[in-house]
Amino acid sequence: MKILITAKGKQISDEVDPRFGRAKFFVLVDTDTNEATAHDNSQNLNAAQGAGIQAAQSVTQLGAEAVISGNVGPNAFQTLNAAGIKMYLCPQATVEEAVRKFKAGELKEAAAANVQGHWS
Repeated sequence: MKILITAKGKQISDEVDPRFGRAKFFVLVDTDTNEATAHDNSQNLNAAQGAGIQAAQSVTQLGAEAVISGNVGPNAFQTLNAAGIKMYLCPQATVEEAVRKFKAGELKEAAAANVQGHWS
C-alpha cells in the first residue's frame, strides 16, 4: 500500500508537517517494500488559496491510498474523500514513527476535517 505523509523535510527521520496543503514535502512510502520517495510541495506552500485542493490532487496523482498528516482542512478532506483516499491524523511524530503507527493500526481514520480552511 502507498501512503503519503506530510513532512517538514525529505527524510523519514523528519517530523510530520502539521499542515496538509501547505506541507513542505510529501513523503510517499510503500508499506510493502518500505521504499520512500520525497516530493516537493513548494507550489502549494505559499499559495494564496486552494492549497488543500491542489495538494489533494497531487496526492491522487502520486497514487497514494492513504494520507497521514497533523491536520486536514475541509476542502482537502472533501477532495481526498471523493478520490477514495483515507486520511489519518498523527501530530508530533517523525515520518518513520507515523508509518510504524499506521502499520500497527494505532492511527484512527479521520471522519472529517479537524481544522478550518486557510489556517497555517
